[in-house]
Amino acid sequence: MITLLLYVLGIVGVAVVLFVLAALTFGRGEDVPPVAPGTTPTWLPRDEVTGADVRAVRFQQVLRGYKAAEVDWVLDRLGREIDDLREQVRQLEPSAQQAPPGKQR
Repeated sequence: MITLLLYVLGIVGVAVVLFVLAALTFGRGEDVPPVAPGTTPTWLPRDEVTGADVRAVRFQQVLRGYKAAEVDWVLDRLGREIDDLREQVRQLEPSAQQAPPGKQR
């Protein structure tokens, strides 16, 4: 019985040492610090989303990845922004083609 207990304690001790060594060697694997529970870092400006805004978006991590509602919101917002920009381009293209040669960019 004591032999079994010593084996179990030995295995647990080895596991703890291996875990500590792995944690010290590899760290947590995160580039950014974790977000406080109950808060969200997901934010986009109300108008004119820029590339820097998109690169700065961070999602709250949950058990199996990212919070789906936040990802859906960002994708919907970016989709509307792209649609608005394409509409502006569509409206400006005919006027750019009709402008005199010296006035085009």
